[in-house]
Amino acid sequence: MGKQPHLLVEEGDVADLALVPGDPGRVERIAGHCDDVEHVSSNREYTVVNASYEGRDLTICSTGIGCPSAAIAVEELSRVGVETFVRVGTTGALQRDIEIGDMIVASGAAKNEGTSKRYEPVEFPAVPDFAVLRALVDSAEANDEDVHVGPIASDDAYYAETDEYVREWEAAGILSVEMEAATVFTLARRKGLRAGAICTVDGNLVEGTQKGADSDEELPEKAKDNVERAIALTLDAVTEL
Repeated sequence: MGKQPHLLVEEGDVADLALVPGDPGRVERIAGHCDDVEHVSSNREYTVVNASYEGRDLTICSTGIGCPSAAIAVEELSRVGVETFVRVGTTGALQRDIEIGDMIVASGAAKNEGTSKRYEPVEFPAVPDFAVLRALVDSAEANDEDVHVGPIASDDAYYAETDEYVREWEAAGILSVEMEAATVFTLARRKGLRAGAICTVDGNLVEGTQKGADSDEELPEKAKDNVERAIALTLDAVTEL
């Protein structure tokens, strides 16, 4: 398998496990917790770094915003040796009791996006691998951290999330909405690989708050602080995978 056209990586360039945040800037934040950090490539929304954490080799690769670019990352990484994907992202809460800064481990993702539908019918489930899900929850419990565990939604249209949309997802018991997990889960399952996701809440759509609404910065201060906690939990979890 030759060099991949978007990530600019080939076999031997990456580890078998990848953390896949959306934000390229978060790649450096994750790498800051690790040892043996090596920059591999940067192109478009994709920044790829190799590192190790407590002896566990891993790759960190940003996916950009949305399922189409996340699908490219999963497709190309899987072609060069990645077998486990863990999304480390942010999400907007859809339940009133979920606060900014809380962490959510997804037990499934509603396919309210178009990319996964190019691979399979919407009725097919977008679910994480149980071992990855279990490792994330076990890591939270071992670190005395509370996480919400349950279904989330993946959506394509950030600015089209109307009040009616929010009410319907709230009534269905969906914990939050983000923009990548459904496709990451779907592609991993179809390829016989593993995937999971942990996301930090950056706003509550039921309460009418979105990231960046009350600040010049994208994330509220509490969410920024707790992104670091989510990163730490994830790194502890991947030592078991």
